[in-house]
Amino acid sequence: MSRRSVPHRSAARLRIGCAGWSIASAHRHLFGAGDSMLARYATRFDTVEINSSFYRPHRHATYARWTDTVPDDFRFSVKLPRTITHELRLQRAGPLLDAFLAQAGGLGGKLGCLLVQLPPSLAFDARAAATFFAMLRRRWDGAVACEPRHPSWFAPERDALWARHRIARVAADPARVPEAAAATGEGAVRYWRWHGAPRIYYSAYGEPALRELAAAVAHATPGDAEAWVVFDNTAHGHATTDAASFQALADRR
Repeated sequence: MSRRSVPHRSAARLRIGCAGWSIASAHRHLFGAGDSMLARYATRFDTVEINSSFYRPHRHATYARWTDTVPDDFRFSVKLPRTITHELRLQRAGPLLDAFLAQAGGLGGKLGCLLVQLPPSLAFDARAAATFFAMLRRRWDGAVACEPRHPSWFAPERDALWARHRIARVAADPARVPEAAAATGEGAVRYWRWHGAPRIYYSAYGEPALRELAAAVAHATPGDAEAWVVFDNTAHGHATTDAASFQALADRR
C-alpha cells in the first residue's frame, strides 16, 4: 500500500479535493502509485467528499478501511443521508442520525467535516432548523458545513443560526441566489463546493474562474479556520483537473 504523504503546503489551512476519488485513465499521470483508487488519489489531494453516503449507508468497517488507506493528514467530508435531509426534511431524524454517525465513526480522527445539503424545496423553518442543528451538535462537535438551496435560508437574520451552532454555510457554484456564492457562517471551516458552470456537474472551470476562487478563499477564511475547496464537476472528469489546477494556483499564492 502506498502511504506517500501529501506534500506540506505553506497555507496549512487549505484543503483541496473532489467529490469522490474516481480517477479517469487520462488523468492517472497526475497521481502517484497506490494499491487502490483512493490510495492513488491521496498521493495528490488531502481531502475528499464522500457523496455516496447520501444515497446509501456504508458499514463502519468500510469507513475504517478507507481511513487505513490514506495518510495521517488526510481528511474526509461525509454527506448526510437524503433520508434525513430530503425525506424527513430535518425533522424527527434522531435515530437515523445516530445510525449514520455510528457508521461514519469508522473514519476516526480522519472524519474532518459533515456536509448537510438541503433540498431546493426546503424553505427555512426556524424551529425545525434550530432543533435539528442542536440535535446534531449534541452528537458531533467537529466541523459542519451546510448547503441550503432555498432562497429563504440566505436572509441576513439567518446568520444567528450559523453562529449559534457553529455551522459553515457552503459557498456554491453555480449560486442559486447571489448570497449563495459566499462562504460564511461560523466554526472551524469555510467550505466551497463548485459543481460546474454553466452546465452543472459537466462543465470545466477555466483559469480566470479558478483565480477568482483562490482570491475568494484567501479573503473569506479567518486565520483560525480551515478552507475546504471541493470540485463536484465529476461527470466528465473535470473535477480532477480543476482541483489540480487550483492546487497549483494556491501553491503559487
